[in-house]
Amino acid sequence: MGFFSDDSDQANAWDQVNNAPHKAELSHELIAGAAAYEAAKAYEKHCEENGKPESHAKAKELFAAFSGAFIDRMVETKGLDFIDKEKAKHAAKQQSEEVIVVDDYSY
Repeated sequence: MGFFSDDSDQANAWDQVNNAPHKAELSHELIAGAAAYEAAKAYEKHCEENGKPESHAKAKELFAAFSGAFIDRMVETKGLDFIDKEKAKHAAKQQSEEVIVVDDYSY
C-alpha cells in the first residue's frame, strides 16, 4: 500500500499542479501537497529498487530531496517566486514527515 491513495488531497494537488498552465497562480499549499505525493511515489520506487533506508532519518532525507526536486521543477516551469518556493518546501516537508511516521517508521 502506498503512502497516499490516488484520491487523496495530495494526489489531487499533484494532478492540478502538473496540469496547470505556465503562470504563477498556484498556492504554496497546493504545490506542497503535490510535492508530498510526488515524493511518496519516488520514495516507493527507490525502496523497490534499493530496499528501505536503514533509518527513519534517512527516509526523511529522501522524502525532502524528492519533494524539493519536484518543487524546484514547478518553480521553474510555472513561474513562481522565491517566497512561494520556500513556503511550499516547508509545507511539503511537514506533510511528508507526517506520512512517514504514520505509514513507514512508526515507533
